[in-house]
Amino acid sequence: MITNGGIAGAGEMASLGRRSGLVDRRSFLVGSAVSLGALGLAGCAATDGMSLAEAQQVYGPVPEEKFPIPAVDVTKVDPKYFRRSVRYETKEAPGTIIVDPGNYYVYRIEDDGTATRYGANVGRDGFRWSGDAYVGRKSEWATWTPPKEMIKRQPEAAKYARGMPGGLDNPLGARTLHLYQNGAYTLYTIYASSDPESIGSGITSGCVGLLSQDMIHLYNRTPVKTKVVVLPA
Repeated sequence: MITNGGIAGAGEMASLGRRSGLVDRRSFLVGSAVSLGALGLAGCAATDGMSLAEAQQVYGPVPEEKFPIPAVDVTKVDPKYFRRSVRYETKEAPGTIIVDPGNYYVYRIEDDGTATRYGANVGRDGFRWSGDAYVGRKSEWATWTPPKEMIKRQPEAAKYARGMPGGLDNPLGARTLHLYQNGAYTLYTIYASSDPESIGSGITSGCVGLLSQDMIHLYNRTPVKTKVVVLPA
């Protein structure tokens, strides 16, 4: 469980970034599965996406951040996962976040029959979940604390037992939306990933990662208490 901007309890986040030398950032693991009821919503039809040149601008460097974020190597991202506006039929209210793990997308519902769609990484086989949650809290450059279970498996993580400060190597990244249900933290998050090659793959234990630039875009438009719907994979 993530507490005080970090992680503790039964879960794990096995990514400390390439430069930290612990594990591959793409192995981002959080929490044991939470039992949530499955539900489904209507699909969407994509409009024309952005060009590579446009993507290089959208996913360019973010120097004004506390820890300046470098540009994404967009050549390592399938263009279908670039941010775009799509038609989306749903009964959910504008502002709702819908996660489609089967297709590696996250949608933010807009008020005109469309949604902003982001490419994502999602839970790996055996760790995907579905159901309703909500954003219980938000974090910027949060501290990451490895759970005891992870330290037991990977003793080298013990040096972060008191918390890994926020930064580019921190697995939580620049922004984190912490998902709750019935007042309790579910152990799951929507987080900022600095690994473009992870987008469009199942690598986590249920968390959902967006490119840092996309995560900042979503985070800035998402207040606490926002509803989050995770579809069946």
